[in-house]
Amino acid sequence: MDQEKVLLKKIIEGLQEKKGKNIMTVDMRELPGSICQYFVICEGNTPIQVSALSDSVWDYVYETLHEKPMGADGVRNAQWIAMDYGTIMLHIFLPELRNYYKLENLWADAKLDKIPDIL
Repeated sequence: MDQEKVLLKKIIEGLQEKKGKNIMTVDMRELPGSICQYFVICEGNTPIQVSALSDSVWDYVYETLHEKPMGADGVRNAQWIAMDYGTIMLHIFLPELRNYYKLENLWADAKLDKIPDIL
Protein backbone atom coordinates (compact mmCIF):
# COMPACT_ATOMS: atom_id res chain seq x y z
CA MET A 1 0.00 0.00 0.00
CA ASP A 2 1.45 3.38 -0.96
CA GLN A 3 2.15 6.12 1.58
CA GLU A 4 -0.89 8.26 0.67
CA LYS A 5 -3.27 5.31 1.03
CA VAL A 6 -1.84 4.51 4.49
CA LEU A 7 -2.20 8.15 5.55
CA LEU A 8 -5.74 8.26 4.14
CA LYS A 9 -6.64 5.11 6.09
CA LYS A 10 -5.25 6.52 9.35
CA ILE A 11 -7.09 9.83 8.92
CA ILE A 12 -10.36 7.95 8.41
CA GLU A 13 -9.67 5.74 11.44
CA GLY A 14 -9.01 8.86 13.53
CA LEU A 15 -12.37 10.28 12.45
CA GLN A 16 -14.17 7.03 13.16
CA GLU A 17 -12.60 6.89 16.63
CA LYS A 18 -14.71 9.92 17.63
CA LYS A 19 -17.81 8.94 15.63
CA GLY A 20 -17.29 11.28 12.68
CA LYS A 21 -20.22 10.94 10.32
CA ASN A 22 -20.83 11.19 6.61
CA ILE A 23 -17.15 10.67 5.83
CA MET A 24 -16.42 11.13 2.14
CA THR A 25 -13.17 10.88 0.21
CA VAL A 26 -12.62 12.82 -3.00
CA ASP A 27 -9.94 11.21 -5.19
CA MET A 28 -8.27 14.06 -7.06
CA ARG A 29 -5.24 12.16 -8.39
CA GLU A 30 -6.48 12.23 -12.00
CA LEU A 31 -7.42 15.90 -12.03
CA PRO A 32 -4.88 18.20 -13.69
CA GLY A 33 -3.60 20.96 -11.43
CA SER A 34 -5.17 19.63 -8.23
CA ILE A 35 -3.64 20.92 -5.01
CA CYS A 36 -3.60 17.50 -3.34
CA GLN A 37 -4.33 13.86 -4.06
CA TYR A 38 -7.32 13.45 -1.73
CA PHE A 39 -9.87 15.53 0.11
CA VAL A 40 -11.47 13.92 3.15
CA ILE A 41 -14.72 15.52 4.23
CA CYS A 42 -16.52 14.74 7.48
CA GLU A 43 -18.95 16.28 9.90
CA GLY A 44 -19.53 16.49 13.63
CA ASN A 45 -22.77 17.43 15.33
CA THR A 46 -21.42 20.27 17.50
CA PRO A 47 -18.34 22.50 17.65
CA ILE A 48 -17.11 20.33 20.54
CA GLN A 49 -17.32 17.21 18.38
CA VAL A 50 -15.70 18.98 15.40
CA SER A 51 -12.82 19.92 17.68
CA ALA A 52 -12.63 16.38 19.12
CA LEU A 53 -12.51 14.93 15.60
CA SER A 54 -9.63 17.22 14.69
CA ASP A 55 -7.75 16.32 17.89
CA SER A 56 -8.38 12.62 17.30
CA VAL A 57 -6.96 12.71 13.77
CA TRP A 58 -3.97 14.79 14.87
CA ASP A 59 -3.16 12.38 17.73
CA TYR A 60 -3.93 9.14 15.89
CA VAL A 61 -1.92 9.98 12.78
CA TYR A 62 1.00 11.17 14.88
CA GLU A 63 0.93 8.07 17.11
CA THR A 64 0.73 5.62 14.19
CA LEU A 65 2.73 7.37 11.44
CA HIS A 66 4.67 10.11 13.28
CA GLU A 67 3.22 12.71 10.91
CA LYS A 68 1.75 16.07 11.84
CA PRO A 69 -0.34 18.28 9.58
CA MET A 70 1.53 21.10 7.86
CA GLY A 71 -1.21 23.40 9.06
CA ALA A 72 -4.68 23.55 10.55
CA ASP A 73 -7.22 26.35 10.36
CA GLY A 74 -10.59 26.97 11.99
CA VAL A 75 -9.64 25.36 15.29
CA ARG A 76 -10.73 28.36 17.35
CA ASN A 77 -14.37 28.42 16.13
CA ALA A 78 -14.58 24.68 15.41
CA GLN A 79 -17.29 25.08 12.79
CA TRP A 80 -15.07 24.14 9.85
CA ILE A 81 -11.60 22.83 10.59
CA ALA A 82 -9.23 22.25 7.68
CA MET A 83 -6.06 20.19 8.18
CA ASP A 84 -3.33 20.03 5.54
CA TYR A 85 -1.35 16.80 5.35
CA GLY A 86 0.28 17.80 2.07
CA THR A 87 -1.15 15.12 -0.21
CA ILE A 88 -4.41 14.97 1.77
CA MET A 89 -6.63 17.84 2.89
CA LEU A 90 -9.09 17.09 5.67
CA HIS A 91 -12.23 19.18 6.17
CA ILE A 92 -14.37 18.69 9.29
CA PHE A 93 -17.65 20.61 9.23
CA LEU A 94 -20.75 21.30 11.21
CA PRO A 95 -23.60 19.85 9.08
CA GLU A 96 -25.09 23.24 8.09
CA LEU A 97 -21.74 24.57 6.84
CA ARG A 98 -20.99 21.37 4.94
CA ASN A 99 -24.37 21.59 3.27
CA TYR A 100 -23.74 25.25 2.38
CA TYR A 101 -20.26 24.79 0.83
CA LYS A 102 -20.77 21.32 -0.70
CA LEU A 103 -17.05 20.72 -1.28
CA GLU A 104 -17.63 17.22 -2.56
CA ASN A 105 -19.56 18.66 -5.51
CA LEU A 106 -16.85 21.08 -6.70
CA TRP A 107 -15.01 18.56 -8.89
CA ALA A 108 -17.37 16.73 -11.22
CA ASP A 109 -14.61 14.45 -12.55
CA ALA A 110 -13.31 13.36 -9.14
CA LYS A 111 -14.11 9.91 -7.77
CA LEU A 112 -16.18 10.08 -4.58
CA ASP A 113 -16.14 7.33 -1.99
CA LYS A 114 -18.54 7.31 0.98
CA ILE A 115 -17.17 5.66 4.10
CA PRO A 116 -19.84 3.88 6.18
CA ASP A 117 -20.60 5.44 9.56
CA ILE A 118 -19.61 3.43 12.61
CA LEU A 119 -22.48 3.25 15.06
